[in-house]
Amino acid sequence: MLVVLVIITLLATLVGPQLFQKVSSSKVKVAIAQIELLSSSLDAYRLDNGHYPTTEQGLKALRHEPAGEKYWDGPYIAKAVPHDPWDSAYHYKRPGKDNPYALYTLGVDGTEGGEKEAADQGIF
Repeated sequence: MLVVLVIITLLATLVGPQLFQKVSSSKVKVAIAQIELLSSSLDAYRLDNGHYPTTEQGLKALRHEPAGEKYWDGPYIAKAVPHDPWDSAYHYKRPGKDNPYALYTLGVDGTEGGEKEAADQGIF
């Protein structure tokens, strides 16, 4: 019985870190997929309205009609705007740095910059 416990402990110490690394990389992939879906919804919004939502209107404009939009034909997403995999709101600004808008997450650490799962992901 003791030998079995030692073997299980050894396996856990070898396999455990690998599993947590996979979970972290999966969250990054989920964030990228969500950003792509939100980006497609923003493009549909622009086709109807002639412009992207303002920074003040934010991503809520994909779900709820902003005041003064004559051609809004949403909702452009089926459910409420999701949070990123680390349970923070996605950041949206118009205009972006190199694009008509910026849509991004700050990653696991919630601060700008970083590497791996702490890296910022999105459209800037």
